[in-house]
Amino acid sequence: MKILHQDAKAGELKLMPETLDDLWHLCNLIDEGDLVFATAYRRGEEKSDKLRPDRLDKVRMRLGIRVKKVEFQQSDDVLRVLGVIEAGPQDLGEHHTLMVSLGEALSIIKPEWKQQHFDRVKRAVASSERPSVYFVAIEDTDAVIAAAREYGIKEHATITRNPGGKMYESKSNEEDYLDEVVEKLRITLHGEPLIILGPGFVKEALARRLREKQPGIAGSISVQHTGQAGMAGIHELMKQGIGGKLLEDLRVAKETRLMERLFSEISKGGLFVYGDAQVASAVRAGAVETLLVLDTKVRSSAADELLRNVENTKGEFMIVSSLHEAGRRLESLGGIAAILRYKVG
Repeated sequence: MKILHQDAKAGELKLMPETLDDLWHLCNLIDEGDLVFATAYRRGEEKSDKLRPDRLDKVRMRLGIRVKKVEFQQSDDVLRVLGVIEAGPQDLGEHHTLMVSLGEALSIIKPEWKQQHFDRVKRAVASSERPSVYFVAIEDTDAVIAAAREYGIKEHATITRNPGGKMYESKSNEEDYLDEVVEKLRITLHGEPLIILGPGFVKEALARRLREKQPGIAGSISVQHTGQAGMAGIHELMKQGIGGKLLEDLRVAKETRLMERLFSEISKGGLFVYGDAQVASAVRAGAVETLLVLDTKVRSSAADELLRNVENTKGEFMIVSSLHEAGRRLESLGGIAAILRYKVG
């Protein structure tokens, strides 16, 4: 994410998203009621003296809309900002959806910029300076290539060997299978770190093949043993906290480790609370060590007040993405939970 302009007096911040992670950050940064400016295409206004209106071409214009809703999907390359046109050359008061793409600047004007908003912008800027981490989770019959994003793990490709159906191309020997994986990695990687994982010995064979056929396409290669392959193997890696420094700094890995710790406390009846009422009570008592809040829930004024109170009592908080497994586990607890310093009554 690039910060292009900031006007504290007007409450305006102009940003340019550069990665899919940035679109996710913007989705969580833009709140209902914000005024967002971006370029858009709408049909030009027709002349009033025409008896028979022509179908007009869409023209590029800069619009400001008062936000009603924001939408982001992992599979999309755009962010949708829905609202009512409040500023622009035409159609004031009409509904419009801004389609924010990578490399396109937008301005956000808020009635109040809170600390959590600034923290989100800092995270987006910092994450754009770090290389993504890629994974190949491989076993004898399947290989999954995925990348770590701020919002979770995004699957890029699956290569299947001898699946036993006519729909799939047969890859009868290991060399052909590994060469297919290496070719997919050649297309995908541009110097980022790579973690190869899975059960058995095929992961070591892939690492050797990759160094032989395409040396230098990965910034570094780490080979890790897991009991499973596929996306399940990647989640296992996250939960175990293995993978060295590469995983320590990943947002999704931190969220996963905290959720593992929370569920460990729950399983032994230890230092935990979850649900709105119980968490609010623990925050008031100053007992919260780490507050965990789902990103879809943090927009509420009640959640904002909890974050402020936790910080005031020297606690920490983590806003957990709803787009990966840790977020889904937190959602099952009502979207909010806390790891405690001590038990509360």
